[in-house]
Amino acid sequence: ELEKGIQYKEYLKLKEGIISHDELLLIANHLFDKYPKLSAIVKDKYQFIFVDEYQDTNTAVVDIFLKHFKKSEKNNLIGFFGDSMQSIYDDGVGNLNQYKGDEADTIREVKKAQNRRNPSRIIDLANRLRTDGITQEPSTDVKAPNMTDGQVKEGNILFIYSANGDVSQAKQYLSENYGWRFDDARETKELNLTQNLIADKAGFRTLMDIYDSDPVIALKNDVLRKIKDNNPEIEISEDDTFDAVVDKFQLKNRQRQLKKDILLQDPISAELYNQLKDKPFSEVRKIYLSKDALIDDKKQDEDDENKKGSKRDNLIKHLFKVQNNIVLYQTGRYNEFLRSTDYKEKIVSIASKEILKDNIESLINVGNKTIEEIINGAHVKEICLIDDKLEEFKVKNEYLYNRVKEVEYNEFQKLYDYLEGKTPFSTQHKTKGTEFDNVLVILDNGGWNKYNFENMFLNTGTASVLERTQKIFYVCCTRAKENLAVFYHNPSQQVIDKAIEWFGSENVISIMVNNEFKI
Repeated sequence: ELEKGIQYKEYLKLKEGIISHDELLLIANHLFDKYPKLSAIVKDKYQFIFVDEYQDTNTAVVDIFLKHFKKSEKNNLIGFFGDSMQSIYDDGVGNLNQYKGDEADTIREVKKAQNRRNPSRIIDLANRLRTDGITQEPSTDVKAPNMTDGQVKEGNILFIYSANGDVSQAKQYLSENYGWRFDDARETKELNLTQNLIADKAGFRTLMDIYDSDPVIALKNDVLRKIKDNNPEIEISEDDTFDAVVDKFQLKNRQRQLKKDILLQDPISAELYNQLKDKPFSEVRKIYLSKDALIDDKKQDEDDENKKGSKRDNLIKHLFKVQNNIVLYQTGRYNEFLRSTDYKEKIVSIASKEILKDNIESLINVGNKTIEEIINGAHVKEICLIDDKLEEFKVKNEYLYNRVKEVEYNEFQKLYDYLEGKTPFSTQHKTKGTEFDNVLVILDNGGWNKYNFENMFLNTGTASVLERTQKIFYVCCTRAKENLAVFYHNPSQQVIDKAIEWFGSENVISIMVNNEFKI
């Protein structure tokens, strides 16, 4: 019997009774399948159910509405709104083709062809990418965002390529020739395939590596996968250290080299390994790192609102409190700053305000101070007190905290700017549902398993990879309200030929190594 019962967390540990969001959906599906009365109750309460962005809805949820609801004789109406071409998440249903039919209890499709966002050139490009049989056309509503003086905007589309992968050259071209302002995140957005690509550009590579590429935790995860598939012949005792368990399994890479030996060849990785090697494996196996704890809940611009239920961990949340106070002071929002700081109870005179001013300004000039130095400084100066949540985090996540605390605080400030929408960077996934005047899409063919942009242009390769790539590119292109530019590093001549067909020869630009531009 589980001491704490069933718990809901951001991860799965069935033996401890911990389930995540994905398992909750499966449980709900099972309950609606087994107990038709649940469907009757929901139908009674909600005569109309509308599902927005249906393509991203988990199949387990769609099955509840379109299969299990049929077990109840009560009536209700369910409407699904979305675009199957924007189904870019692997856990979404994608489309509803399997549920369509002419009977009363099946899905009937209503196609909406009018496009209210994009200029005509972007609509034409998007239609080349669509694979669902829908050909979009400009809105007939003269008040639609893509209309001017009763006519649809023409817009601009560019395909920029270079043998040099330096994106700054493409930005320079767009700034000098088309007036793009990459310092305005509300107006202009650069879309990259992954957060890892952005980490270097935005300046938080060390933090990203800690949360997403820890070599010791990667080895631990390999061990856990081996344990899951393991026959009973390898036994693990409660007293076994992490190092002992690693040695028991003798994990090897494809070249038949021991993964532990490879890890220890790197001095930094070896130091990290030594921090955990003598700790009980039962303790180390519980260390869970996820980049979501670092970068979840990104704003697209500074006016965007934070979502509820952020996955950021309590260390990152605390650092946000510190930096929020610094930003409030720097931007002259003094009343908000006074209300936010933990020093507010001591503000009783001009002298106390002077002390507060000195305290906050000592945090603004961070120099090379580490994250821990700033946390402690903000606590001592009562700008942001260390609370119980952070103290608990230090104890329960000692390994992670010890890594993060040594990082320079100015790197966290760059992460803060990125997450608060102060930079032009975003991932191609995170931008879905948003729109910008100018959009620069970076097509990086960096050996991704799920995407291949060359195959997309040539219409070749694995069907699933081709479809996934077409959709992510479609989503990126249709974010643009005025101007779209695509940057491709070192394309083949076949890709260039297809780009000329899609974009027009006058809109295909080669950036030479000497920074010259060639049409």
